[in-house]
Amino acid sequence: MPRPEVLDSIKEAEAEADEIVAEAEREREERIAEARAQAEDIRDEAREEANELAETRLAEAREEIDAEREEILAAGEEEREALESRSEGRVDEVVEFVVSRFEEAVHAQT
Repeated sequence: MPRPEVLDSIKEAEAEADEIVAEAEREREERIAEARAQAEDIRDEAREEANELAETRLAEAREEIDAEREEILAAGEEEREALESRSEGRVDEVVEFVVSRFEEAVHAQT
């Protein structure tokens, strides 16, 4: 092969190699951009799932707290009623005791 043809062939091969390298770089950049977009989508989905899970757990905790609150209120109401019932049963006894003490105090003064 004559020298000018060899040089032309080398130049063509170099140009082809440059095009192949440039195309590979473009594809690499596209893949990187796609991977970044995909990673962002995955992060967004993960955030959304985490928020939904947090909201679900918060709602469940509120329900548990409300149920416990109702139990405490019911127990308090029962205790109040029991105390009230016991105190009503002792009214006569207390009145009698107070009157007796009053009479003792009056008699002690006379």
